[in-house]
Amino acid sequence: MRSMTGFGRAKKEENNRIYTIEIKSVNHKYTDISVRVPRYLSYLEEKIKKEVQKNIYRGKIDIFVTFENYSDEAKEIIINKELTKKYIEELKKVAQENNLSYDIPITEITKLPEVLNIKNSDENEDIIEKELLECLKEAIQNFVLMKENEGNKIKEDLERRINKVENKILKISEYSTGLVANYVVKLEERIKEILKTDIIDETRLATEVVIYADKCSVEEELTRLKSHVNQFRQMLEEKENIGKKMDFLIQEMNRETNTIGSKSNLLEITNSVIEIKVELEDIREQVQNIE
Repeated sequence: MRSMTGFGRAKKEENNRIYTIEIKSVNHKYTDISVRVPRYLSYLEEKIKKEVQKNIYRGKIDIFVTFENYSDEAKEIIINKELTKKYIEELKKVAQENNLSYDIPITEITKLPEVLNIKNSDENEDIIEKELLECLKEAIQNFVLMKENEGNKIKEDLERRINKVENKILKISEYSTGLVANYVVKLEERIKEILKTDIIDETRLATEVVIYADKCSVEEELTRLKSHVNQFRQMLEEKENIGKKMDFLIQEMNRETNTIGSKSNLLEITNSVIEIKVELEDIREQVQNIE
């Protein structure tokens, strides 16, 4: 089991090339991956996304890539001459219009945006891609490890809570067993009290008991709840994409619990229903954190 929140980091140095990659994630209904890389590495953005998608099922994931290249291998300096001329022309116009002296060193002009660029050769780009993806895989491993550690803590909490739910279900089952028998006794006493006679129409009594038993029986709901608990425990042992399935299962358990509450007029069952709903709500909140 994995938590949807996590953080992973990796750093790689190779021949004066330094890569640093950080991955972090928060809860999200779907998979949403955002990659931030230096502009000259933007061609690797889709490959980075695909590599992360192989290992992640759900969550909002932010990936930050920094790259420092102090290597002299296969570098080419490119000056955007057309853009430089435009800068010079416009700066001259501004100087003339405002009666300013125009004396800007060429070194200052090269600092303007997009004037001076350093390009790596195609051969060097292949090396950078290989090294960056190696660094990315290490970051993903650290990221997944943290998510699994957090997931194990969530799993322990869910196991404890589902055990409480199961115990309350068993209590309700015990209480519901004697409901009809208790109702027969009370009904007979009530009839005798009202009619002031010990003679009771057994046929009529049986009819009332059948109607009551049909209205208050929660055996079907209890059977489904027990089945859902077993399904939930099985999901706890699964490893992939269980958050959505668990969320749906909790909704079903809530529905069955509400039905039991609406059918029962026994205080002990009502109290158990409330306790189950409290636990299910806590479980639902935890499930929102599961990938």
